[in-house]
Amino acid sequence: MSSPLPAPAEIVTRFAPSPSGLLHLGHAHSALFAWQQARAAGGRFLLRIEDIDLGRCRPEFEAAILEDLAWLGLDWEEPVRRQSAQLADYRQALERLQKRDLLYPCFCTRKEIQAEIARAGSAPHGPEGPLYPGLCRPIPPQEARERVAAGEPHALRLDMARAVEMAGDLLWLEQGQETRAEPESLGDVVLARKDIATSYHLAVTWDDALQGVTLVTRGADLLPATHVHRLLQALLGLPVPRWHHHGLLTDDSGRRLAKRDDARALRTLRETGHGPAEVRAMAGFPGVPAP
Repeated sequence: MSSPLPAPAEIVTRFAPSPSGLLHLGHAHSALFAWQQARAAGGRFLLRIEDIDLGRCRPEFEAAILEDLAWLGLDWEEPVRRQSAQLADYRQALERLQKRDLLYPCFCTRKEIQAEIARAGSAPHGPEGPLYPGLCRPIPPQEARERVAAGEPHALRLDMARAVEMAGDLLWLEQGQETRAEPESLGDVVLARKDIATSYHLAVTWDDALQGVTLVTRGADLLPATHVHRLLQALLGLPVPRWHHHGLLTDDSGRRLAKRDDARALRTLRETGHGPAEVRAMAGFPGVPAP
C-alpha cells in the first residue's frame, strides 16, 4: 500500500479563492486558518487566484479579494499565481495522462447526462451527486478521434476504473489521521472542460505541487474532492501534502455561508463600521494580530 510522505521540514499553506464574488466570513476563516498555520510554524503562506471559470470571474472581485485580505491583516508571498495564466501547465499534465491512456473524450451535453440518469432510475450516487453514467466511455477510439478532429465539442474525463487499477491503494493524512482514498466514489470526473482546457481537480492538484504546498487547508465541503486529488498525485508522480479540512461557518439559520449572502460579506462588514479585529473574531480568530 502506498503511504503519505512524512511531515515536511517547512510548512507551506495557501488560500485559493475564486474571484466570482465578494469574500465572506467563511472565506476569512479559511484564509486566517491557513495564514496562522504557516506563521506559527515559521513557514510560508501563498495566495492563489483560481480564475479558470472565465464566465463568472471578474477583475473587480479579484481586486476586492486582495484589498479585503490586506485589511484583515494578512500578508502573502508575491507574485500571486493566477490560474488563467497557467493553461500551458495544465495541458502538460493532461498530455501526461493521455499518454497513459487514462482520458477519454465525452461529447455529452448536461441535458443528455441528466436524461440518461433519469432513464436509468437508480444511477449510482457519490458525495457530490449522481455519477456520470458512462455514455461516451464505450465509443471506439478511432471514432472518438475522428469526432474530436472534426471539432465536435467535448470534455476530457478520467477513466476512473483504469486509473484506480493503475494507482493501487492510496492513503493521505487528514489532520494527522491516515485516510484511505476512494476516488471511484466520484466516478469518471471531468479533467478538461469544453470551454477551457482544465478543471478544478486538475488545476488545483498541479498548482499545489508546483508551488510546494505541504499543508492544504480548506473547507470541509471540499473533502470529497481530495479522493480525486490524491489519485491524480499518484498518476502524475506529484508530492503528497497533508490536509486539514476545517468546519464551515453558517448563518443564523444554520445554512453554510455563500457569496450571495451579502450581509456576511467582508466588504459589507467594513462599510457598516466593523474593524479588522472584530471581523477576525467573528471569523473565529480573536487572537490573530495584524502582522
